[in-house]
Amino acid sequence: MKKKLRDFIFHELVFVAEPDQFSDDDDLLEAGLDSMGIMRLIMFIENEYGVTLPDTEIEPDNVQSFNALAHWILRHQNG
Repeated sequence: MKKKLRDFIFHELVFVAEPDQFSDDDDLLEAGLDSMGIMRLIMFIENEYGVTLPDTEIEPDNVQSFNALAHWILRHQNG
């Protein structure tokens, strides 16, 4: 899951010089993920994983890192 997220984010939304050095806990918002990018990311996740991520849960804690994103997705896949 995280590999697909990383590929999408680093190819479509955020430029980092060395994506391999970006850890699963590094801050995606500080790296340049903005509100438009978050919306594109949510559409990607919903299409890719067949989940619905509620608008009320779009907050930094859920989109700040790859680990946070994976946890958010898993909560809705199992719920």
